[in-house]
Amino acid sequence: MLESIFNLLYFPPFYYYLDNLLREHIFSSQKGYITKFVIEGLNMVNVRLVDLSKHFGRVKAVDNLNLDIKDGEFVAFLGPSGCGKTTTLLMIAGIYRPTNGYIYFDDQVVNEVPPKDRNIGMVFQSYALYPHMKVYDNIAFPLKLKKRPKAEIDRKVREAAKLLNILELLDRKPSQLSGGQQQRVALARALVKEPQLFLMDEPLSNLDAKLRIQMRAELKRMQRDLGITTIYVTHDQIEAMTMADRIAVLNLGKLQQYATPVELYNRPANTFVAGFIGSLPMNLIDGDLVFGDGAAFLNLGELTIKFIGTQGSVLREVGAEGRAILGVRPEDIIVGEGEYEGDVFIIEPLGRDKIVHINAGGIILRALVPVGFDVDEGDKIRFTFVKKRIHLFDGKSGEAYF
Repeated sequence: MLESIFNLLYFPPFYYYLDNLLREHIFSSQKGYITKFVIEGLNMVNVRLVDLSKHFGRVKAVDNLNLDIKDGEFVAFLGPSGCGKTTTLLMIAGIYRPTNGYIYFDDQVVNEVPPKDRNIGMVFQSYALYPHMKVYDNIAFPLKLKKRPKAEIDRKVREAAKLLNILELLDRKPSQLSGGQQQRVALARALVKEPQLFLMDEPLSNLDAKLRIQMRAELKRMQRDLGITTIYVTHDQIEAMTMADRIAVLNLGKLQQYATPVELYNRPANTFVAGFIGSLPMNLIDGDLVFGDGAAFLNLGELTIKFIGTQGSVLREVGAEGRAILGVRPEDIIVGEGEYEGDVFIIEPLGRDKIVHINAGGIILRALVPVGFDVDEGDKIRFTFVKKRIHLFDGKSGEAYF
């Protein structure tokens, strides 16, 4: 038992694992579950979550989550604080036991498998390096716990350090490293275990903006080169959009949409995803949808939008009438021409572009225009929408019509 406890200490924060291990040991001793499980095969795994839930008293942190993460895929869990993304990651790691549902690694249910036997590598926001150890010893620590031969340890440490460009740092201590260098050491420590699954919990959030951009590219390159299935938790939609093959958007413990970055951006499933995805939020405006003269009309106070063709047919087929929400991205508003008119009341320069805030009869719209576009605050300006890129959502459920 003590050996099993010490085997967990390089997984920070270790007390979560210690608590989980003790509970697993007691549970398995009482009910006869298998607690020793070694997953064999390639350094990649298919992860499947089936009806997965985690409740803390009356709080449903994760509510009936179903996901399929393919071998070698990079998947991001994205959402605001409290949405359930880290809780899901901790269940996959074995730190939390699910209240309901199943976690599969390939075809094996791993609900009762201890963290140390899941063959995972974890990287946390805090890096969790041992301050009294040199970089070499921090990276080698999990291998030393497994009593690997010295020659093997040295080879794996230097291979991981070379991959992450930290060979020259092996004789330093963590206090002598920058934030980005410490993060690379934490990645190398996870990598030497040769895990079949990487779990990363906001690993870049402690870095400054410039270093985050650099580390995003390095992490993506490393994952592509190694082909290890990776689950990445973040609240930063730019990180998720630029790095992940697919993104699971979560809110209040429920899955909102699971799709590629391009699909999330171009075809959001509901108003939450529409407002959350995009470095400039989508404009979302309440209106009333009515039918007449063979078309559908969305009344937005002084603005009226006519839907004909495919969009009109979709609305008629689903019987969409009454309250609806228009969604249009800032880059899909054409400024300087069109059938609508408004007043420019704020301009926000962004360098290459600028955001023009337009007040159209009390409706506030944000439009993205080139920095050279000639407009001043207080000007009256005409505008229109790129009709084929307009989104419309049900006013009650928030679900997308198109």
